[in-house]
Amino acid sequence: MNLYFWKQGLALSCLALILTTSDSLSAQQALPAYDLLLSSGHVLDDKNHLDAIMDVAIKDGRVAKVAAHIPATDALKTIDVKGLYVTPGLIDLHVHVYAGTGERNSYAGDNSVPPDGFTFRVGVTTVVDAGCSGWRNFEDFKDRIIDRSKTRVFAMLNIVGSGMRGGKYEQNTADMDGVATAAMALKYPDTIVGIKTAHFEGPEWTPVEQAVIAGTRANIPVMVDFGVDRPSRPILDLMTQKLRPGDIYTHMYSGLRHEQDPVTLGPSKALIEGRKRGIYFDVGQGGGSFKWSLAIPMIKDGFIPDSISTDLHITSMNAAMKDELNVADKIMAVGVPLKEVVAEMTSHPAREIRHEELGNLSEGSIADIAVLRLEKGKFGFTDMEDKRLDSNQKLVCELTIKDGKIVYDLNGISATLWTVKPDANEKEAYRWSSFAPRHAEASTDTEH
Repeated sequence: MNLYFWKQGLALSCLALILTTSDSLSAQQALPAYDLLLSSGHVLDDKNHLDAIMDVAIKDGRVAKVAAHIPATDALKTIDVKGLYVTPGLIDLHVHVYAGTGERNSYAGDNSVPPDGFTFRVGVTTVVDAGCSGWRNFEDFKDRIIDRSKTRVFAMLNIVGSGMRGGKYEQNTADMDGVATAAMALKYPDTIVGIKTAHFEGPEWTPVEQAVIAGTRANIPVMVDFGVDRPSRPILDLMTQKLRPGDIYTHMYSGLRHEQDPVTLGPSKALIEGRKRGIYFDVGQGGGSFKWSLAIPMIKDGFIPDSISTDLHITSMNAAMKDELNVADKIMAVGVPLKEVVAEMTSHPAREIRHEELGNLSEGSIADIAVLRLEKGKFGFTDMEDKRLDSNQKLVCELTIKDGKIVYDLNGISATLWTVKPDANEKEAYRWSSFAPRHAEASTDTEH
C-alpha cells in the first residue's frame, strides 16, 4: 500500500475515533444535572426550619438542592407535587419485624411482620425493631430480615438474650446480661441503635438495670416498655433514678403504669420529672397502649410526644393502630400542628437513635422522602378501648423515595401517560424507579 494513502487512512480513522468519543462525551454532558425533581411541593423539614413551597432535586441517591425554583429541564424526571407536603422519609421508632422463623406466639416469629409490606406505602423509609431479638439471636434476625429488606431496619436489642419470645423467656432474669448484650451491640454499631426492656412482670429492677448497663457500655439509648405495674418499682423511680438522659419511654399514653395524674389528668409527676431530665417520650400505640382519656388531656396540657411510633405487629396493624400515618392523624386530631407531627416522625426519632444523617432534607443528605396529601373530610380514629375521636383531616402517602429511588407511588404521579411519546431522558430516568418497566436492556430480573 502507498505510504501516503496509508497515513491518510490512519488519520481519518483517528479523526473518526475522536469525533465518536467527542459525541459520546457530549451526550454524557448533555444529561440534566439531577435525576429527580419534586416540583412545587410544600416542604416541611424540621432540622432545616423549612416550611414553604419549594422544589427538591435529587442526584445519585442524595438531596442535591432545595430551592424556591429549580427548572424542570435540569432533571431527568420532574414530578409535580403541587398541593402536597414533601417531608423527609418517616422513621417508625417502634416496630416488630423479626418475621419468618415460624415460631408461634413469638415476636421473634409469627407475631412480627415483614417490614417492606408495611413501610413505603405510608411514607416510612426507616424502622427500628424494638427488642424482638436479643444478643443470642440477633445475627439470625440480621441475616433473615435486616440484610434482605429494602426498608432501612435498625434494631434495639432485647436485654433478654433470647429476645421477645414469650413469658418463659421474657421473665428469665438469668438471661438478662448487660455485658453480653453490649458486646453484640458493639459488634454491629451501624445496625444496633438501642437496648429494649419489655413485658417484665416481676417486682425486680433487673431488666432495667441490666439494660442500662448495656446501654452505657455501648453508648446507646435504652427504650422501656415498663411491663406490669409493681409497687416495688414505681415509675417515679424509673424516671428519676434508673434511666439516663436520652433514654426512651414508650407507650406514653397507655395509662397502665401511672403515666397520668389522677387529679389534673395531665402528665404524672414521674413523666414531668422524666422530661426535665431529658428522657424522651414515644407514642408506641400498639394493640393496647393508647387511650383517648390520657392522650387528650395530656396533650392539651402540653405533654406532646417526642416521637410518634406504631408498635407495629400482627394485631395492632388490624386494630386501632393501623399504621404510622394513622397514629400521626390521632395526634393531629387532638390539636398538635402538622408541622410538629412531621418533626415527631423525622428529625426527632433520628435524634433519639443518634442517626441525625436521617430525618432531614439537607443538601447532601440521603434522599429518603415522603410526599403526603392532607385529605379533608370526616374521619374517625380509635383507641385501645375502641373509643372514637372524629376529625376532619387525615394524611395519605402519595409517593415514597428511598435512597433517591421511587419505591411507592399511590396514584402514578411519577409515571407518564401511556399516550405520551417517551422523551429522550426516559430510559435513563427508569434507573430511579424500583418498579420501572422490565425492558430487557434495563433489567435481567424476571418478575410476575
